[in-house]
Amino acid sequence: MGKYIELTGADYKATIAEGVSLVDFWAPWCGPCRMIAPIIEELAEDFDGKAKICKVNTDEEQDIAVEFGIRSIPTIIFFKDGEMVDTVVGAQSKQALTDKINEILG
Repeated sequence: MGKYIELTGADYKATIAEGVSLVDFWAPWCGPCRMIAPIIEELAEDFDGKAKICKVNTDEEQDIAVEFGIRSIPTIIFFKDGEMVDTVVGAQSKQALTDKINEILG
């Protein structure tokens, strides 16, 4: 059973360094973030062993948010082998995120 990975300043670079990663930048007070939270959890199960589904709480990990220029949340950044390959801002459908991950997985 897959579970998303909560990233911190100490581990995020190592976590996204290999393979495909989706990183959801969110905050507890953000309505659209709470709206897509169940989708992120489902994706973690759907892609268990294929892609890493991660979350960054922008209130707690401001340095990471600043590094990636996060201006609005939710922002979802897709990485392949540590390189940023795509970004979407705002709430997204599960299908849109699934399609994007599959496209990156190739």
